[in-house]
Amino acid sequence: MVKKPIITVKNLVKKYGDFTAVNDISFEVYEGEIFGLLGPNGAGKTTTLEIIETLRDKTSGEISVDGFSIGKDADDIKKRIGVQLQAAGYYPNLNLSELIVLFSGLYGINKTPMEMLGKVALTEKAKAKYKDLSGGQKQRFSIATTLINDPRIIFLDEPTTGLDPQARRNLWDLIREIRNNGTTVVITTHYMDEAEVLCDRVAFIDGGKVIGIDTPDNFIDKLVAGGFERPKQVKLANLEDVFINLTGKEWREE
Repeated sequence: MVKKPIITVKNLVKKYGDFTAVNDISFEVYEGEIFGLLGPNGAGKTTTLEIIETLRDKTSGEISVDGFSIGKDADDIKKRIGVQLQAAGYYPNLNLSELIVLFSGLYGINKTPMEMLGKVALTEKAKAKYKDLSGGQKQRFSIATTLINDPRIIFLDEPTTGLDPQARRNLWDLIREIRNNGTTVVITTHYMDEAEVLCDRVAFIDGGKVIGIDTPDNFIDKLVAGGFERPKQVKLANLEDVFINLTGKEWREE
């Protein structure tokens, strides 16, 4: 089956004066995949995502999102994407139900709080204030807000940073479920084990350039075929697996 691109980036450049943050980047994201954009801090990945999300202007290049051009159809693109907000984007003294109603109103969509909170296992926290949630709960709520407008694509920026192993593993399950329900997911993360487990394909960016795009398995196989060996024998489990096995996998509500 031929894979259909839902995001196409061609020769994207972003300059700030004499500094080139994004230097002639090209890649595609396929419909229905989890796509990882990976790279060190300052590599240009956040700038690239913000341009795709219509939050930042490009210097040159072409971008289409679900068939719409960034330059001509930004409003149409905004209706088709969901972007994860950071904590500063929420009113801390409103409860989760009130926040869902607020965001639904901003989109001009009538979504009930329980419908959206049910998607991320937070119905029992409907009357809790955002500021009183645990780290994992805040991340799940953040993802719920990206789904309010039934987006074709969601963008998640380091969604598991700072979470404990249970919350991290369960958030992986949630992200997979979102993808399995038909939404394309674009994710950034500094955790390579997370990218390896979640992503169908990944693009590495460094110095404002794409330096490789492939599946995690293919990247690893090519590295091993080139003679790379880990200094320590790889075991069938790691310490995080031990943690989960000993303490359980259920959501921990703090």
